[in-house]
Amino acid sequence: MATQTYDHATGKRKCAIAQVKLFSGGRGEITVNGKPYEELFPRIEYRRTIEHPFKATDTEGKYNVEVKVTGGGKTGQAEAIRHGIARALVAANEQFRPLLRQEGLLTRDARIKERKKYGLKRARKAPQYTKR
Repeated sequence: MATQTYDHATGKRKCAIAQVKLFSGGRGEITVNGKPYEELFPRIEYRRTIEHPFKATDTEGKYNVEVKVTGGGKTGQAEAIRHGIARALVAANEQFRPLLRQEGLLTRDARIKERKKYGLKRARKAPQYTKR
């Protein structure tokens, strides 16, 4: 049994973590948690988000991708996958770094939900003030 070589990377966004394996010489198949990504992400915006690194580097249909993603919601997962694919492309070919950096795909978006504080209804919303 021949083992296929791949480049791997981890992408993160909000609470989602995506472990990405990038196989060179593929037909552009993307599987997420063992299913085609079209099944898990039916909305076109999410699919565009996931395909963005390939469009930026003009490598559509040249790599197969296997992703294991956990945590967060659909938006966070899609953006975590995008981050992981971009990092894996740089691991595969260092010449992609300036292209992906220019598109802002290598920067980890560190914005996460702010915690709720005591005495407040949410992170910042205070109860209504009553004068009398």
